Amino acid sequence: MRLQPSASIGGRLIRSLVLWSVIWCAALGGALWMIVQEEVAELLDDSLQSAAEGLIGPLVQSRTEHVDPPVPPLASSTSGRFVWQLVSHQGPAHVVSSARSAPVSPLHDIPKPGFSNVPGWRVYGQATAQDGQMVYVAQTTEERVEAATEIALAALLVGAPMTLFAVLWLRSRVHRELQPLRDLSQRLARYDPMQPGATLGTAEREELRPVHAAIDALAGRLTRRLADERAFTSHAAHALRTPLAGIDAQLAVALREANAATRPRLQRVRTAAERLQRVVVALLAMFRSGAEVQRSEINVAALAARLPVEGLVIEAEGTTPLVADADLITAAVLNLMDNAQRHGARTVTFSTPGANVLQVHDDGPGVDSARRRELQAAIDAQDYDGRTGLGLMLADLVARAHGGGLSLPEQASGFAAELNLGSR
Repeated sequence: MRLQPSASIGGRLIRSLVLWSVIWCAALGGALWMIVQEEVAELLDDSLQSAAEGLIGPLVQSRTEHVDPPVPPLASSTSGRFVWQLVSHQGPAHVVSSARSAPVSPLHDIPKPGFSNVPGWRVYGQATAQDGQMVYVAQTTEERVEAATEIALAALLVGAPMTLFAVLWLRSRVHRELQPLRDLSQRLARYDPMQPGATLGTAEREELRPVHAAIDALAGRLTRRLADERAFTSHAAHALRTPLAGIDAQLAVALREANAATRPRLQRVRTAAERLQRVVVALLAMFRSGAEVQRSEINVAALAARLPVEGLVIEAEGTTPLVADADLITAAVLNLMDNAQRHGARTVTFSTPGANVLQVHDDGPGVDSARRRELQAAIDAQDYDGRTGLGLMLADLVARAHGGGLSLPEQASGFAAELNLGSR
C-alpha cells in the first residue's frame, strides 16, 4: 500500500489567487477611474464658478463707465474651449459682450443660473447687478473629457507598477507558504507504510506536525488491519487445504469402487472439490500479492504441462522463459483456466507475445468489444467489485505485484488475458 498525493498541491490556489488579484486590480482601477472623473469634474466646475464670479465685477464696471466693448482681464486669454458671455434677457435674449471665441448666439435663451449643460458645453451662469443680465462661463465638453481622461490615465499609470509589484509579491508569498505542502506531497509519494519503521518524519512547519502525526497514525491502523486480514485469510486457506485434499482422495477412491450409475454424480462432486481447491490457492496467492515477489525463471511449456484441468487441452506456443513468482503465476493461471472452462472453452493456449509477458488465450465464445472495454476499464481502475470475476481480479493483482498489470487484447475469436510481469 502506497499513499498517493495530489499532482500539484497549491497550484490551483496560486492560480486562483492571481486571478482574483487581477480581478481586484481591475475593479480597483475602475473605481479609481470613476473617482478621478468625478473629482476632475468638480474641480472644473469650481473653476467655472470662480471665473464667473471674477468676471462679474469688471463687466459691471465697464458697462457703468460706458466702455464698449468691455475688455475684462480674462477676455484676451480665452482659448476657444473656455469662454464667457454677458447676455441680456430683457426682451429677446442677446449677447451684450463675449469672449472672441464664444458662440455668437446666447448660451441660454432664458436666465439660467448655476450649472447646466448645452450641446458641446458645460455652463455656469450667474446674475449681474443689472436687471436681466447674466454672465455665462462655459467650457467645451471635449476639453473636460480630455482633462479627466489624462488625469485618470496618469493616476492609473502611477498605480500600475505598484499593483503589479503587489501581485508578484503575493504570488511569491503564497508560493513560499505552500512549499511545506509540496514537500509533504513528495514525502507521501515515497511513503510506503507497509515498510517496517515507515514514517513521514518531522514536519518543517509547526502547523503541519499534527497532519504528519495523523497520517502516520492512520497508516499504522490501516497496516495493522491489513496485516490481520491477510493473516486470518492465509490461516483459513491453509486450514482448508488439508481437508480438501482428503476429500479429493476419498472421492477418487469412491469413484473407483462406485458402480456406473453413481460415478457421474461422484465425478461432479470431485470436480466441484477441485475447483474449491483452486479458489483456496487463489486466496492464498491474492494475500501474497501485496508482499515481496520471489522471482525465478519459469519455463512456460513446463508450467502448462503440470497444470492439468480435466476437460481442457493445454498448449504452449513459441514461448520464452518468464522471470516471475512461480506460485503467484500458477494461482493466477489456474483461475483463468477455470474461467475458460466455465465459459465453454476446450483449449487454452499459453504464449509470450512480449518480454516477460504471458498470454492465456482460450477458444471459448469470448466477449464483445463493449464488454471487453468495460472489463478493461474496471481492471485499470481496480474497481473489481461486481464488474469482474475472481479470475481476472487475481490475475491483475498478481501482475501488479510484479510491477505490471493485466490487459485484455482484442481477439478474432475466444478470449485472451495478458499478464505483464514487469521488468526482470
